[in-house]
Amino acid sequence: MGNVDLGEPQRTLAVAKDLMRAPLKEILSTVSGNMTALVRHKGLVMLTGDCPKSATWNHGDHELTQDITATELALIATHTDVGQPWWGEARLGGVARRVLAVASAPPGSAGALLAVLLDEDTRPEPRAISLIQQLWDLATIRIVELMPAAMPVNMAGPWIANSERARVVADLTDAHATTLTTLLGVLRTRSLDDAAARRTATDLAVSALVELRANGDDDQLPPEETVKDAFSRLCDMLGLLSHYSVVTLEFSPPDTQRLIPADIVRAALTTARGTVLTMLEQGGVTRIRVSWHVEDSELRMTIRDDGPGTLAAEALALHRLTDRVAALNGALHVDAVPDWGTIVTARLPLTAPDRPRNDPLSTLNPRELDVVEQLVHGHRNRAIAARLQISEHTVKFHVAKILKKLEVDSRGEAAALARSLGFPTERSLVN
Repeated sequence: MGNVDLGEPQRTLAVAKDLMRAPLKEILSTVSGNMTALVRHKGLVMLTGDCPKSATWNHGDHELTQDITATELALIATHTDVGQPWWGEARLGGVARRVLAVASAPPGSAGALLAVLLDEDTRPEPRAISLIQQLWDLATIRIVELMPAAMPVNMAGPWIANSERARVVADLTDAHATTLTTLLGVLRTRSLDDAAARRTATDLAVSALVELRANGDDDQLPPEETVKDAFSRLCDMLGLLSHYSVVTLEFSPPDTQRLIPADIVRAALTTARGTVLTMLEQGGVTRIRVSWHVEDSELRMTIRDDGPGTLAAEALALHRLTDRVAALNGALHVDAVPDWGTIVTARLPLTAPDRPRNDPLSTLNPRELDVVEQLVHGHRNRAIAARLQISEHTVKFHVAKILKKLEVDSRGEAAALARSLGFPTERSLVN
């Protein structure tokens, strides 16, 4: 099909028909072909939360798109809300490029961002941008329709939230959002003169870079952490948000030193930080209170604001917080009362349910179960080898056997399947 002017009703229907008939591998090429009449571009790159094989897809000039990373696209996603396109210069493939970004999240989807690599002298018109957003909305509906057939059925639910790649992207997005929000607070405050504001902003940016590099290697993280230490880290993450803004953050720490698994810690930190950032996006918030409470079998987080009380559960879903909690068999509840504020309650289980006897994990031997435990914690081969006192080559051998026995294609899928079957997070290693 040739170029289509989406402004004409008859051709609009033709575009929709074109997309609804396109196979999964031809979605981007179909979008590109129908977009040519709207904006001159060299390629398309998609960041998706729905595909277990790859977080990024590309189409067009291979030399321009091949080196673009999910992390770079995640940074663009911080500027691009669903249904609200953004365009400007962004660093992709290590090079500054002119980009138009649109995002869509139809029901049943974790959401997808499309980055359009524009010609150097292209300035997209508002009408063209609006039509491209509509085109992408149609395309993502088709992707959601086709994706279940392309991924294992038992992984169609929480896989993306529980995979290592999705976790890294979500954590980076939250970290950058926190840094940018804090920097804006510094630059807008009236309590600092220009010189002090610049010094403070520089110190914040340096601290953010240090944190980013420190968090880049999960192999250095302990398998467990006390809940008090984890909460203290959360206070450090969020504390700067209130230093130079009108919003006061209050913290109510847990009253126990209980150890909790590293994956629960990561999910709790991401969920709490993401919820606070979502609350701040509402406007009209002057106070947020964060409290953690540990019971026998769960960690309960309560985050309350004094805002307009209009926060919807869908707002947290857009940040993948709902999926992140559900992937760990937890629950996220939003109670918003107009003019009274919002209370978000997240419950993360600390003990796993009994595992059925005849489940796929019963095919694994004790050493393979040890390796699965490490995969559930998100550890890489080097860390697994050190913890189990075996060689990395042996770890790779065990992982390959595990993937074959569980009939999955990746480490992330194996970890997600193990957790969905109630795999315990606390075991004695078999030597």
